[in-house]
Amino acid sequence: MEFTLSDEHRMIRDSVREFCEEEIAPIAQDIEDEHRFPAEIFDQLAQLDVMGVPVAEEYGGLGGDQLMYALVTEELGRVSGSVGLSYAAHVSLASKPLELFGTDEQKERWLRPLAEGDYVGGWALTEPESGSDASDMNTTAEKDGDEWVLDGTKQFITNASEAGSVLVKAVTDPDAGYDGISTFIVDPREDDGFEVTTIWDKMGLNASPTCEIQLDDVRLPEDRLLGEEGDGWDQTKKTLDGGRISIAALSVGLAQGAYEAAKGYSKEREQFGQPISKFDAVRDKVVAMERKTERARLLTHKAAWKYDRGESVTKESAIAKLDASEAAREVAEEAVQTLGGYGYTTDFAPQRFYRDAKLMEIGEGTSEIQHLVIGRELGL
Repeated sequence: MEFTLSDEHRMIRDSVREFCEEEIAPIAQDIEDEHRFPAEIFDQLAQLDVMGVPVAEEYGGLGGDQLMYALVTEELGRVSGSVGLSYAAHVSLASKPLELFGTDEQKERWLRPLAEGDYVGGWALTEPESGSDASDMNTTAEKDGDEWVLDGTKQFITNASEAGSVLVKAVTDPDAGYDGISTFIVDPREDDGFEVTTIWDKMGLNASPTCEIQLDDVRLPEDRLLGEEGDGWDQTKKTLDGGRISIAALSVGLAQGAYEAAKGYSKEREQFGQPISKFDAVRDKVVAMERKTERARLLTHKAAWKYDRGESVTKESAIAKLDASEAAREVAEEAVQTLGGYGYTTDFAPQRFYRDAKLMEIGEGTSEIQHLVIGRELGL
């Protein structure tokens, strides 16, 4: 295996890093405190032409690869987990399935505005009772003439309150098991019966809206079915392969941000007449943070590299997501510890990285589910 960053990869990474430092970092804590989705940041990301990094230029995207997308997601996570999470959900969950499974007409109508950044998108899989068994869903879609009628509740849906389109999973054949699930394109602004009933207050990531949505007799024309009837679960598995790489990348960004905060503080903070980085206990913490972050980055880049080669990445994406999410939590926790009392205050970033990192071990499949996926891939 050999993968390297091209000049284009570095250019995109560096331009996004500069933007993050100048525009996002100064407001990262404020938007968390205000529980405010920073729409202006996403407008600026659209101006940078990164709202559709891995989407073909033909449909308004940048035409980049998964590795480039992972680099952008990492840079966003390095300064704001919330911005990174909403961005990742927009690209990997709301946009890529349209490119992978949509008709030319659907791509033109629904993918282009997402890729060009006219608005963010959402993806609605989880339900209040489903949890890790995402296939156990009660949301239904029944055919009525030339329309589909959707009814049900979806839970923990990122971006739903801000979205211009949401991909909704629903049961079209209750007797067909996994083969009875289909995907529908819903317009929250125009389709009657779509309602955001809750925007959750969370442990972290509060500038990224996490919503409960109610679908009450939502009537959709036939052309809102994505792919074929019954393709929904296969689409979900393929989507999550890419989605887990993006969560791994976001986790790497959180770990990197926490590591940099701890390293910088340890070199500036003096105790007993010298920087605390000179003490073994602190130095060893910082070294461990760098090691865990770099390992997670390499696993993430490997998964993205294989994805771009068209290879199966079910195992690699699960390993990267599992390792990087755990690394993000561990590194952020040690960053708080390194800063001591200051690390526990909102004047310093590590507490935010720590709270944000925990979701990485839950979203898009818990750590326990990643062990299950990896075990299956190993034939266990």
